[in-house]
Amino acid sequence: MNSTPPQVRDSSPDAVVVGSGPNGLAAALTLARADLNVAVYEGAHTPGGGCRTEELTLPGFFSDVCSTVHPLLAVSPFFARAALPGVTLRTPEVAFAHPLDGGRAAAVSGSVAETAATLGTDARAYRRLFGPIVDHSDDVLDAVLAPLLAPPRHPLLMARFGLRALPPLTWLARAFRSDEARALLAGLGAHSIRPLTEPGTGAFAVLLGTTAHTVGWPVVQGGSARIVDSLLDQLAGAGAEVHTGRWITGLDQLPTSRVTMLDVAPRELLSMAGDRIPARSARALNRYKYGSGVFKIDWALSGPVPWAAEACRRTATIHLGGTLEQITASEAEVAAGHHPARPFCIVVQPTVSDPTRAPDGKHVLYAYCHVPPGSKVDMSERIEDQIERFAPGFRDLVIGRHAMVATEIERHSPNYVGGDINAGAATLRQTIFRPTVTARPYHTPIPGVYLCSSSTPPGGGVHGMCGYGAARAAIKDLGIAP
Repeated sequence: MNSTPPQVRDSSPDAVVVGSGPNGLAAALTLARADLNVAVYEGAHTPGGGCRTEELTLPGFFSDVCSTVHPLLAVSPFFARAALPGVTLRTPEVAFAHPLDGGRAAAVSGSVAETAATLGTDARAYRRLFGPIVDHSDDVLDAVLAPLLAPPRHPLLMARFGLRALPPLTWLARAFRSDEARALLAGLGAHSIRPLTEPGTGAFAVLLGTTAHTVGWPVVQGGSARIVDSLLDQLAGAGAEVHTGRWITGLDQLPTSRVTMLDVAPRELLSMAGDRIPARSARALNRYKYGSGVFKIDWALSGPVPWAAEACRRTATIHLGGTLEQITASEAEVAAGHHPARPFCIVVQPTVSDPTRAPDGKHVLYAYCHVPPGSKVDMSERIEDQIERFAPGFRDLVIGRHAMVATEIERHSPNYVGGDINAGAATLRQTIFRPTVTARPYHTPIPGVYLCSSSTPPGGGVHGMCGYGAARAAIKDLGIAP
């Protein structure tokens, strides 16, 4: 816990933040460090948004409600400044693995050269794709995590990144021949929750593959809630107040302040602001597109998952779905409004790196697959079939389950409209302009009111940069030296 005594402040806040996800807390801490009196309002009874850790399945088994794997936290400029005392990252030996039928698997581990050496005839193509970006990863990641409208400090480097990142994933994969290398790219690109034939899906593969080689894909010891705990400790030390169990449905429910930060989706902004949003701006916000939803299931296990491929036993993150062609077909089905029989799944086994989350010898595991927005379909059986496909005997280890359909995920966090955990479709347009086409993405039409959710640049993920960017915009408007 932070031992710094809280500062004594006037009861009237200078800044109000609605929502206590990582972005809301990042905004609150940035404003508090600018010597503003900050009050945070959270509708749930526990702060954190997607960064909560709970005993979802059985007592003693601690599962993350949403986010678990944190490469973007490890490279985030905001979290580098926040320092996060009390947070320990546990990085597995293998960043992620992608099993194929027959006991094969592709995996990213170590340097670009080390991974390329496992890909046979695709070694050279892999080095050409990732080598130049990884060699300049600090500059690339700083630019990507900043608002994309900000002029890059290294334009030629970013142009090279764009040539690799902007095309569809299926186009990027044409340089590769083996099932292993093509599947590895497909699993990365499918984090976009978009058809892999869409422009911009290659960006997810290049960006996430780069983080795998530079910082690995770590988990937080004890659960993702430790991130929130650390931010709350720092806010308390700065004299900020955090109010939970206070759903804010209208801006008139908030105390008068100089700055209002909203860690909400554009749909909620429109609802909260009512007729204070001009008609033209309201139409633009209503055009904001939300993506497909997810179905998530958590398990308590009596032992480790019996993966057929050895690399899958040494990582926290596994991409399930088979070949590039199979994953492409699955994601196209979701985009067409269907529920695939063999869905692409992201499987996370945090106890590989952090055994403290379960009793001795036991494990926690979760998986999610993509579904049409607002889906109420239980995909448990289909996901377990996919795991059994690559880990025969998995079901024999299950001693507890907890599942959430897409509509339940939205109820848990209203920012996840229709179960969209990216808080907005990752279309090419919304990668560049988010939430509307504007050079001031954090400003709303209401003076002093800012949007700081994942629906602003740089988008989804636990990096805090949406909140940090919005707070910096407000600080600049107030004329305060950062």
